[in-house]
Amino acid sequence: MDRREIAALLAYIGRLDPRTIRTDPGEARDQLAQWHELLGDVPMATPHGWDARVAVRQHVRLSAYQILPSDIGRPWEKYRRDRLGRHSDPTPSVDPDDQAAWTAELVGTRRAVALGISQPVQARGITSGRREVDPELEARLREVGSCIPAAARATLAPWRTARVAREAAVAQGKLDALSVRCEWCQAQPGEPCSRRRVGADGGARGNAPLASPHPSRLDLAAAQQDQAASQPSMA
Repeated sequence: MDRREIAALLAYIGRLDPRTIRTDPGEARDQLAQWHELLGDVPMATPHGWDARVAVRQHVRLSAYQILPSDIGRPWEKYRRDRLGRHSDPTPSVDPDDQAAWTAELVGTRRAVALGISQPVQARGITSGRREVDPELEARLREVGSCIPAAARATLAPWRTARVAREAAVAQGKLDALSVRCEWCQAQPGEPCSRRRVGADGGARGNAPLASPHPSRLDLAAAQQDQAASQPSMA
């Protein structure tokens, strides 16, 4: 607030609480200077929810004490903290390699939110259901067969032995053991089996991944495959 806004605010306070009125010109001038020094960075009102006059009315209505600049400064700081706490920085529109411009846009966005000029940007929540996929992207994935290039898959093969074996089995029409949960090592569907070592107290002491699934997992996958194959004929 500038000096004219501070003067208008003091006049408004005087109408609600005559105890704040200063009739001596020197005292009025000192009061104006003091309030401007303490509330110069506090706006009179913002487009989104802040109004210093509301803070004044709240204090006069709820407190028997004469209002002080801090009784307006505290609600303003709470207002700023609340808005920044609900704000998630959106990705700046500038070149990310331009660090100065990137930082300046982030700072400008946060300042606008804190000052009540713009609304906080909240992070988008994870929604259930299938998302809409770009038709061009879907067609491209069907064309290449995978989002991982063939050369990258070949390079990663030595470190993805279980997945490579699974993909080879599925390609040859063999049983996909990783499609079911392993009852022995508790591996979830899609995860490789692990070598589980149990200590004397019954707790697990190791969890090294295995290149091949446990026999019980193979049996369970075969049983489920047979069950799925027999359902159409039964119908």
